[in-house]
Amino acid sequence: MPIEIRADPLEFHLFNDRISHVMRVHPDGSLGHLHFGARLAEGRSYAHLGPADFRGWGNRVGEAIALELPVPGVGDFGVPALAVRLADGSTVLQLRYRSHELIRGKPDPAPDAGGLLPMTYVEDPAEADTLVVTLVDEPSGLVVHIATTVFRDVPVIARHVRLENEGPAAIVVEEAHSVVLDLPDARWDMLQLSGTWASENQVTTRRLRPGRQSVGSERGTSGPDHNPFITLVRPDTTETAGEAIGFSLVYSGNFLAEAEVAPFGSTRVRIGINPSTFRWTLDPGAALTTPEALVSWSGAGLGALSHGLHELLRDRLARGSWRDRPRPILLNNWEATYFDFDEDRLLTIATSARDLGVELFVLDDGWFGRRDNDDTSLGDWTVDRRKLPKGLAHLAERVHELGLSFGLWIEPEMVSEHSELFIAHPEWAIGAPGRARTESRSQYVLDLSRPEVVDHLEAAIGGVLRSARIDYIKWDMNRPITEPFGSGLEPARQGEFFHRYVLGVYDLYRRLTTAHPDVLFESCASGGARFDPGLLAYAPQAWTSDDTDAIERLKIQWGTSIAYPLSGMGAHVAAVPNHQTSRVSPIDTRAAVAFFGVFGYELDPTTLGDADRSAVMDQIRFYRTHRETFQRGRFHRLRSPFDPGDRAAWMVVADDGGSAVVADFVILNHPVPATERLRLAGLDPAARYRIAMWPGAERASGQAGGRAARQAGVRSDEAIASLGNAGVRGGDELMEVGLSLHAHRHEIAAWGDFAARVFVLERLGDAGAQTAGAGPAAPGHPHG
Repeated sequence: MPIEIRADPLEFHLFNDRISHVMRVHPDGSLGHLHFGARLAEGRSYAHLGPADFRGWGNRVGEAIALELPVPGVGDFGVPALAVRLADGSTVLQLRYRSHELIRGKPDPAPDAGGLLPMTYVEDPAEADTLVVTLVDEPSGLVVHIATTVFRDVPVIARHVRLENEGPAAIVVEEAHSVVLDLPDARWDMLQLSGTWASENQVTTRRLRPGRQSVGSERGTSGPDHNPFITLVRPDTTETAGEAIGFSLVYSGNFLAEAEVAPFGSTRVRIGINPSTFRWTLDPGAALTTPEALVSWSGAGLGALSHGLHELLRDRLARGSWRDRPRPILLNNWEATYFDFDEDRLLTIATSARDLGVELFVLDDGWFGRRDNDDTSLGDWTVDRRKLPKGLAHLAERVHELGLSFGLWIEPEMVSEHSELFIAHPEWAIGAPGRARTESRSQYVLDLSRPEVVDHLEAAIGGVLRSARIDYIKWDMNRPITEPFGSGLEPARQGEFFHRYVLGVYDLYRRLTTAHPDVLFESCASGGARFDPGLLAYAPQAWTSDDTDAIERLKIQWGTSIAYPLSGMGAHVAAVPNHQTSRVSPIDTRAAVAFFGVFGYELDPTTLGDADRSAVMDQIRFYRTHRETFQRGRFHRLRSPFDPGDRAAWMVVADDGGSAVVADFVILNHPVPATERLRLAGLDPAARYRIAMWPGAERASGQAGGRAARQAGVRSDEAIASLGNAGVRGGDELMEVGLSLHAHRHEIAAWGDFAARVFVLERLGDAGAQTAGAGPAAPGHPHG
């Protein structure tokens, strides 16, 4: 993926096998944008794609001149990439080319006055090339370094901007977006992932119209309302065909993602820190770095765009010892006990879970302070001896003796009014002077923009991690920030508060994950309220949603998968009636949904009957067999739960292509549905595949259905034949003709709602394909 540089005019062409990004320096020294999208041939100039004689706006006011870093006040009336206020009160910048640097690989980000941001990386310089173009506004001394990385193996560029003040006076930065991209037309739909608590990442698509259309957050976190990700898709784009451009922000705070259609029909897209809650004073000699933006392109549909993002986020954003390791199958005690537990009850649950094949037992909220409900004790990270009289270390050791790993829930960014920490340091809770704090969930947010708060939390949480054998941490964050005010910031710098808070969160994560590299961290924020690329850099998996209902999860996980890999999505089997919806669904349907993510359980295994215990053991065996495929395979969305028809389907193909798992879901059943086929994706068209069904899929389709089928002369061991899929099928047939979804009408009549069928494909000639991905269990597990 070389970067080609041409002279006269100075032109930069960044490309790999699938994409190109082309820039040029105009005669006036501004940096123009020429192309982003499909791969263009090297060895050619593309200067003709921009104005040949552009020397500033002058009489061209109103024309659409594409710039890499548009600024206001000089004739560009579109949304800017950068806006500042200078010492004399003016806002005019004239950024002109100073120099450029070509870097093999991707340099690590440099800290600035605010801290250090997470970014993608490479392990070998051959994986990427980076171009840094430096612009300068001579009158003010503002220097802008635009860093663009093109990766060898994925159709994605990474972009961030670094501002430096070489002038004699402070500069107030009012807007600093990570990337702005001008597109020559507006024939796009904007796809966004929006929702709310327990309904995160719902897919919404709208046609671009003249003016601005945007999503964002002012909560202090990326938030559940809108994910920091949008995609422009052509109106006819599907999962497997058509053009798509994705924009993702590696950031966990207030953001803005916006598309503006100009009067002349062009489109400008920008993504970055939300300017409505941001002002930054850049002192002489100081620097400020924007979060990294990832811009991806696909000419082969939305699925291919997702694949590139998945690979990059999973392998070159996530870090640490757990990046590539098989994630353990866990059981969390929350929905089993809530706050009502003691050591004996926990060990009883853990023992039962161990017997089922679970690998990791997680103790959720309620183990610290005097926390019998959510009104108290946040901030007091010492064990509650009433519940655990022998301490946390003793419980952890007992769990390890069972052959399980041990995990723990924390919420370090919060403090309860009824806590020793709040009594000692009320000034550490975020709030505006002289005004009442808004209490939510009986808690306040600690001010992580203050270094002493980060220091305290590092010591407190680090002490917990050192006190016991802890293998996993679930890091929760359960409320937004209100009354934003940095008590450690002077009045003129209050606009820096939100960004400094996020940098404090990253600093705390960095310290703890560095000091405890073998601990698996999972991020959580009331479920998916901070499911963003920024935290994936420290916690390689996230709790996707507090909604554990399998049917609700079809939409949540479908939407999340557009931007995030399965290895980042926590997905669990919960008890029924479900605690969020009261829905009752078959236990194997719940598993069939949860398989496609990082698998676990949210229930009390001691309450399961024999049939359900047998089902759980089978589920765990199945997931362990295909764990590598589920966590690192290529995910394909086949039939959207957002479409009419009460059906959904998806599949994942092993990285080596040797096997695949396909799931078909019946959301609401209908009598004698039309005969149909499910076209698969990602297979080798020249290969032949043997098809089998996961036995649990027959249970999920209803045991009564099996009896009805037998009464109709269809033997249950021929269920696969009843679907017309027995034997061996070609990859081309499965993708172009499809997998039969037909079933005997007596079976269909007995399914009921919420049925699932799971098919396993094994490529002939790949001996042992079903067992190749099992991987080691969690440390110390007896079934490894």
